Amino acid sequence: MCGDATNWDEEAYRESILREREIQTRTVFRTVWAPSLNPNPECVVVASSDGSIASYSVSSCVSKLPIGFCSARAQRLLPAEPEGFLEGHDGPAYDVKFYGNGEDSLLLSCGDDGKIKGWRWKEFTESEVPITFQGNHMKPVLDLVNPQHKGPWGALSPIPENNAIAVDPQGGSIFSAAGDSCAYCWDVEKSEIKMVFKGHSDYLHCIVARASSNQIITGSEDGTARIWDCKSGKCIKVIDPLKDKKLKGLISCVSCIALDASESWLACGSGRSLSVWNLPASECISNISSRASMQDVVFDDNQILAVGADPVLTRFDMNGMILSQIQCAPQSAFSVSLHPSGVTAIGGYGGLVDVISQFGSHLCTFHSHCV
Repeated sequence: MCGDATNWDEEAYRESILREREIQTRTVFRTVWAPSLNPNPECVVVASSDGSIASYSVSSCVSKLPIGFCSARAQRLLPAEPEGFLEGHDGPAYDVKFYGNGEDSLLLSCGDDGKIKGWRWKEFTESEVPITFQGNHMKPVLDLVNPQHKGPWGALSPIPENNAIAVDPQGGSIFSAAGDSCAYCWDVEKSEIKMVFKGHSDYLHCIVARASSNQIITGSEDGTARIWDCKSGKCIKVIDPLKDKKLKGLISCVSCIALDASESWLACGSGRSLSVWNLPASECISNISSRASMQDVVFDDNQILAVGADPVLTRFDMNGMILSQIQCAPQSAFSVSLHPSGVTAIGGYGGLVDVISQFGSHLCTFHSHCV
C-alpha cells in the first residue's frame, strides 16, 4: 500500500487538475499603462483570457523580489497580488484602454461576449473592498453590446465579439473592431452607435484612431488594412501588405497595426511580415520578414517595437533593420505597451507579464491573477 485512499476526494482532485491546467494556459491579451502624474511607471493593467481585468503595481512587484534575485527564469514563478480586480467579461477579455487622462478617466475593456465596459478609474483605484472580495464589486458606468444581425425568418445571429478598441475622447467616441467584419463608432455620452464601417470581408483583429485626420484604421483577417473617414463612414484607402508576395494565401491576416505620434507612419503586422507605410505619400517604405508571426507593434519615436509567436521583443528602425532583441518571459506574446519613460510591459501565454526597463533589463516578471 502506498497510502490510505479512504478519504480520497476524486472531485477535488479533478478540480485541482483543471485549475492547474487553466492557470498554465491562461493568456494575457493586452497590457496598458495607467495614466499618472508620476513620470515613473506605476501601474500596469492587463486583460486576460479568463475575462478578468486587473491592475498591478510595478514597484510592489519589484520590492517583493529577494535581494540579488536576477534569474529571469526564476522570476516567472513570481505570483503577483493585483491592486484591483474585475471580472469583466463572459469569455476572454481581448483589449483594455483608458478614455481620458484625468481623475474622470474611464477604464475600458472589450471581449468575446461582444461588450465594451467602462469603469471609473478613480473609483477602481480607491476601492476599499479587500482584493479577495473584488470582481463584481463595481458596476460599470458604460455597458455597450454589439448589435445582432437578422437572418432568415427573423433569426438573430450570435453577438459578434469585440477584438480591439480605440478611443477619441475629444470626439466623445469609442471605436471597436468586431467579429462581424464591421467596425463600430460608439457615442460615449449616449451609449449608442454613431457609425458602422462596412467593407472588410472577414473579422477584424485591430483598430487605431487617427484623430488628427478624423479617421480610423482597421486590420482584418481578410489580409487588408483599411483607412476610414469618420464623417462619412466610407473607406478611403485599402492597404494590402502582402499583395505582391507569394506568401499571400498562407498567412495573410493583418493582426496588428500602430500609428506613430505624428500619425503619419503606420506599422502593419501581417503573418511573419512587418511593413511600414508613409500615409501622406501612400507608400510602403520597408517590408520586414521575421521568424514568427507578428502579434503586436508599437512605435517608440522613429523606431518600432514588435512581439509575436516567439519569446522575443524586437526593436526595428524605420528601414527594417533590427537594432536589438531581448528575450521575454511569455513564449508567445500578444501585447507590448510602452510607458513614456521607455519601460515596456509584455503580456502573453501562461498569464505572464514581463516588465522591461528602457535599458533592456528585466524589472520583474509575474503571473497575473486568476479568477
